[in-house]
Amino acid sequence: MTHPDLAWLHPALNLPAAVLALALACYLLVGEPLLGRRMYRRLQQQRDRDPNALLRFLRQTMGFQAGFVAVTLACLALAPGLHARHLGLAWPAGPLRWQATGFTAYLVVIILVMGLAMRVRARRGRSVPGQAAFSAMLPRTRAERWHALAVAVGAGVSEELAFRGLLIATGVALFGVSPYVAAAALIVLFGVAHLYQGVGGMVGTALVGALLTGLYLASGSLLLPIVLHVVIDIRSLLLVPAPRSAPTDPGTATVTGARCLDAGDKV
Repeated sequence: MTHPDLAWLHPALNLPAAVLALALACYLLVGEPLLGRRMYRRLQQQRDRDPNALLRFLRQTMGFQAGFVAVTLACLALAPGLHARHLGLAWPAGPLRWQATGFTAYLVVIILVMGLAMRVRARRGRSVPGQAAFSAMLPRTRAERWHALAVAVGAGVSEELAFRGLLIATGVALFGVSPYVAAAALIVLFGVAHLYQGVGGMVGTALVGALLTGLYLASGSLLLPIVLHVVIDIRSLLLVPAPRSAPTDPGTATVTGARCLDAGDKV
């Protein structure tokens, strides 16, 4: 079996960049699940009596996404031994790039087809498996839909930059482990960061993270995981509406899947 060439993934971090990267890792490990659960529960309580509750939630989410991107770019600017290529900011390359690209295209088609099937199911008033877990996040107005689209795109870009871009490179640079070991650790972190979703959501998120990480290592680029991540989030938040005849009961919704990927981050 052909293994991707990971010679490109050997960055070097100076002290300021290392401090920033480790601070981000600690936040994703501890702060993300606690804050995410608190934010979503507040949204559940306010969704049906405050018309601006979802808009505030989505705007707060976009703020965190902007922070992830800012930390990543700051590390890139501060560390002379860290280059865009080390963070996957390059076109797909390597011996498995075409296989990874084709597989990504296949998954995008499957996700969209399944999403359309679930859309029909919802419009017929039938429940959509797993949707009750993040029902408070489903947009109802045009403004909410535009905000949800921005969050879906932002989640794909910001989370891939932070988890698979910066933090895998950080593991290799600071701890001297192989890219595969660093990637495995980040898959676990990706799941643990979604602890607020419960055990099922955490495991599901880790599995999605493993898929995205595989595409990243196979292609040497974040382009493919970003595309797939965005498509997953758009399907969850925008393509499949809440069932027409299904009552909305924020009190019965669990936190599982509240960020639409996995979904991912405050989405």
